[in-house]
Parts: sequence; C-alpha cells; structure tokens
Amino acid sequence: QVQLVQSGGGLVQAGGSLRLSCTTSRDIFGLYNMAWYRQAPGKPREVVATIQRDGEDSVIASVKGRFTISRDDAKNTVYLQMNNLKPEDTAVYHCKAFMWGLDDYWGQGTQVTVSS
Repeated sequence: QVQLVQSGGGLVQAGGSLRLSCTTSRDIFGLYNMAWYRQAPGKPREVVATIQRDGEDSVIASVKGRFTISRDDAKNTVYLQMNNLKPEDTAVYHCKAFMWGLDDYWGQGTQVTVSS
C-alpha cells in the first residue's frame, strides 16, 4: 500500500513561515513527480506547486516569491517552504505523487491556518 506521510503545518500569524514535508517510499519517489495542493473552505482544490523528478519546479502566481517546493531524493521527501504567509493561504494542504498513466497517490492532508 502506497503511503504519503505529511508533517508540518499549524497556526501562524500573517507574515510568518511554515514548512510542510511529505515522505513516501523510494519506489514511488524515484518514479513519480510530486505536487502540493490546497483546499480552502468553500473553494475548489487547487494546485500550489509541482516538482518533476529532474527537479524542474513551478508554483502558482499567487504564491510566487513566497512559497518554494523542493525535493530531497536521499530522504524521499518533498517540501513546501511557505514564507510571508497571508490569511488567504489558510487551507488544508495535501501532497500528491503523480505520473502520467499511473494512479495518483495523496497524503493525508495538513491544516495551515494564518491569522491576521
């Protein structure tokens, strides 16, 4: 059974920082691309950042310059470093492993709450 185990998140004041982590098995991490999604109450889920196996990454415009996605191949872990957090970043964040033609796998989700 494939597992993506998330850690990090919590409550932070606006302007603060948090780092999310997502760890999976070597078999999955070596084959799949990784992404972070978020879903705020009453809003659809949106992709926040993606990183390919070769390290090529992208983030959505609303977090550009504040969020960074990275991966540590030695630890089979993908990170989302979130700086200068804003109240509108409040959401449940999920990591996802994805590869064209194969099943997607999701982490359990973690709450990020940014107070104003």
